[in-house]
Amino acid sequence: MGKIIAIANQKGGVGKTTCAINLGGAFAALGHDVLCIDLDPQANLTVGLGIDVNTVERSIADVLIDPNVQLASIVRPTKTKRVDVAPSTLELSSAEVELFNAIGREMALRDKLARDIVQRYEYILIDCPPTLGLLTLNALVAANEVIIPVQTQYYALKGVAALLKIIRTVQARLNPQLKVLGLLPTFYDSRTILARDMLDSLRDLGDHQVFETVIRQSVKIGEAPTAGVPITVYEPRSDAAKSFVDLAKEVIGAHN
Repeated sequence: MGKIIAIANQKGGVGKTTCAINLGGAFAALGHDVLCIDLDPQANLTVGLGIDVNTVERSIADVLIDPNVQLASIVRPTKTKRVDVAPSTLELSSAEVELFNAIGREMALRDKLARDIVQRYEYILIDCPPTLGLLTLNALVAANEVIIPVQTQYYALKGVAALLKIIRTVQARLNPQLKVLGLLPTFYDSRTILARDMLDSLRDLGDHQVFETVIRQSVKIGEAPTAGVPITVYEPRSDAAKSFVDLAKEVIGAHN
C-alpha cells in the first residue's frame, strides 16, 4: 500500500513544487514507483515534469468535480522512469469554487484515491497550492503524512504555526491518521548568518521533527524544470541531487 504524502505550506515560494518533483525523482532513482498529484492551479509541477498543459484533456480538476472521472484515467507518464503525474491546469481554480457546494467536499480527493492507485505506487506525492483553502484541505484529508518546506529566511516560521493549527484540526475531525513527517529547510545558504540562525530556530522549535537533510540554494535545481525532469535526472551527480536522495532515504527510514 503506497504512502500518500502532502507537501504543504500556505506561503508561496518556499519550494513545495521543487520538493515534490525532486523527491519524486529521488524515490524513482532508488527504485520506487511514484505518482505526483498536481493540486495547484498554476500547474508548475505538471510543467516541471515535462507535460505541456495544452495537451491535457482531463486534469485533476475533472477528477475532483466529476464523479464519473476516475484518477487513474488522467494519470500520465513523464520523461522520468517510474514517475507518473496527475496533471493540473488553470481550470482547477474554478473547480475549487464548484467544490464549495459539494457534499463531502473535503473528501473529494480521498474518495478518488482508489485502492488500485494506492497499490500501484509506493509513494504518492501531492503538491499543494500556496493557500489554506479547500484544495489543501483535500490533500490533508487524503494524505497519510505531511512534509512542510520552510525557507530559512525571516518571517518563514510565522506561517508554519497557522498550517500546524489546520493540521491539528484535520487530525481531530477528518483524518486522525495524519502525521507531520517533518519540516524541510529550503533555500539554505550557509554563507549568511540569517540562514544559519533560522535553521537553528527551526531545530529549536521542538514541536515537530526537522529533517536532517537541508535543501540548499542551487542554480541546477532551478534549471531542471526547464528540461522537464527532476534534478536526479538533469544532474544526477550534483550536490542538489544527493540532497534529495538523502531526503528520500530519510522518509523511507521513517517508515521502517
